[in-house]
Amino acid sequence: MLAACGLALLPWLGYLAGTLPPAEAAAWVALDALEAAALLTAGTRLLRADPRHRAPAAAAAVLLLADACLDLATAAPGPELAAAVAMAVAAELPLAALCARLAVRPPRGPVGGR
Repeated sequence: MLAACGLALLPWLGYLAGTLPPAEAAAWVALDALEAAALLTAGTRLLRADPRHRAPAAAAAVLLLADACLDLATAAPGPELAAAVAMAVAAELPLAALCARLAVRPPRGPVGGR
């Protein structure tokens, strides 16, 4: 799921780059590109049962939380704010919570290294 979310962000980067003013586009594309990289890294490591998924999952959680906060803080009142709230509640915050949980959960495997 994390890798799929990271892949889903890639076309979004193109949309942002093509529709926002250049200065805004640079900031939002950079933030979302970092989110995509963290989600893809965490997701592919989880698929391989690689315990090194924790750091990119933690990074994704922080980036998603920051994204939600910035979206809400910069949205104009009305439909733009409603869209920011919907994205935060339906996507960014639940995904950030999942990533945070994955970052702190104890490793799975045999107890005592057996």
